[in-house]
Amino acid sequence: MPALWIPPMLATLSDRRFDDPAWVFERKLDGVRLMAIREDGAVRLWSRNRLDVSASYPEIVAALTPYDSAKDFVIDGELCAMRGDRTSFEDLQKRIHVTDQRTISGVGVTLAFIAFDLPRYDGHDLQKLPLTVRKEALQSAFTFTSTVRYSEHQVGSGTAMYAQGEAEGWEGVMAKRASSTYQAGRRSADWLKLKVVRAQELVVGGWTDPQGARSGLGALLLGYYDGDALRYAGKVGTGFDERTLAQLGGLLAPLGHQGNPFAEDAAEIRRSSRTSAAQTHWVEPRLVVQIGFSEWTSAGRLRHPRYQGLREDKDAREVVREQAGPTI
Repeated sequence: MPALWIPPMLATLSDRRFDDPAWVFERKLDGVRLMAIREDGAVRLWSRNRLDVSASYPEIVAALTPYDSAKDFVIDGELCAMRGDRTSFEDLQKRIHVTDQRTISGVGVTLAFIAFDLPRYDGHDLQKLPLTVRKEALQSAFTFTSTVRYSEHQVGSGTAMYAQGEAEGWEGVMAKRASSTYQAGRRSADWLKLKVVRAQELVVGGWTDPQGARSGLGALLLGYYDGDALRYAGKVGTGFDERTLAQLGGLLAPLGHQGNPFAEDAAEIRRSSRTSAAQTHWVEPRLVVQIGFSEWTSAGRLRHPRYQGLREDKDAREVVREQAGPTI
């Protein structure tokens, strides 16, 4: 763990679209959160759950290493796979957990680290400064390229940016109070996430046998934490290809567990997922995945869920059901 570790500030989900000159608006990026930390002459990349992922993204480390005029820095940003100017969470899956250099070179995925905050720079703690001052410092301290990019923002015009996001298929928009301090490790109403596409992280608590011609697994059984209880959210059986099925099978096999990890009764879950006891396999709830869906049902289940990919930047116990509401 780096001595300069700063837990990332977290945003609150909101369904309010608004304009306000006291707020700035940025594109919500479809990637994974990373903290880039220069310390003792070396740059390392850390996920929000404090995993060193530098070996998986050597091109980002290489792009940040020349910035040696500062003895240290902590940059908050998002790692994205790029298809031109568009992000692709699907392409990013080809690099998550991959550290072999030959494999990295062969997959042909273009990565960019998109920086949006600078809580520390050259021995100075910037967390108590206003957001706009930190962003100005970030923009002036680094020369940005196609590999390390600056997250542009607009002042005040949130509804126009949200409309742009709808038209261009963004994941969403981030609204940030211009005067906000960097509240390390806290979920704050000073940062809001306004989602265009409905998606969230969920925990895998089991899987079902495949049907027909499918191999590996049929569906994932999903949940979220409500206090200490893992609540069942439904199953997802779409969004997989053969590579994904094999990858998930390899990750789930060592997590096999005899008992049902969900708070709901096992028989109720099997009825809901239309499987028998012999077709249902429980696992320790450690694996976190991202799921797109149309809505939550009144029974607390996902409607029209689809698998989007793995998340390596969030611990399972942090996964809760996100519920939007006006926050300002």
